[in-house]
Amino acid sequence: MSLSRFLPFLGLALFVWLAVSCHAVGWSIVDWKIAHDFPEVKRITPAELATWLRDSKRVPPILLDVRTVAEYEASHLQKAQRVQPGSPASVIELPKDQPIVTYCSIGYRSGAFARTLDRAGFTHVLNMEGSIFKWANEGRPVYCDGKQVKKVHPYNERWGKLLDKDRRAEGAPDKK
Repeated sequence: MSLSRFLPFLGLALFVWLAVSCHAVGWSIVDWKIAHDFPEVKRITPAELATWLRDSKRVPPILLDVRTVAEYEASHLQKAQRVQPGSPASVIELPKDQPIVTYCSIGYRSGAFARTLDRAGFTHVLNMEGSIFKWANEGRPVYCDGKQVKKVHPYNERWGKLLDKDRRAEGAPDKK
């Protein structure tokens, strides 16, 4: 097998290692990778989303949590609707001009879904930078069964290192 066939895998392995080896460097690399892979997707920071959600004069966005059942059940943003990662845009039955904010653990799966929605003609789709990990790391509320909780599903051990230790759900079920 030629070296050129291994380069994409080597690049991905390097990306993962760099992303989780140092928290600050990790987020810089993650944010760059998501912007690089989904350049057409508009972004919103957790702070900007929190401000929007508090503004009674603005139409609130529909929040789409693009994570597995196990991740969503550990905690999610209030009023978020779960969408299975990799779903087609047809699972969303909303007007094409409805404001939508997507999020996942770090923003990659939700970036892919935001791109899917954008390509399907949705006109006001934003992906939350850093997704639920940054949201929780900044001390913003997450919910489980309608009650505020502090813990977030870490996705897996490696990516969970981007989530502050006191925010990681212990014994979180494996992703499905």
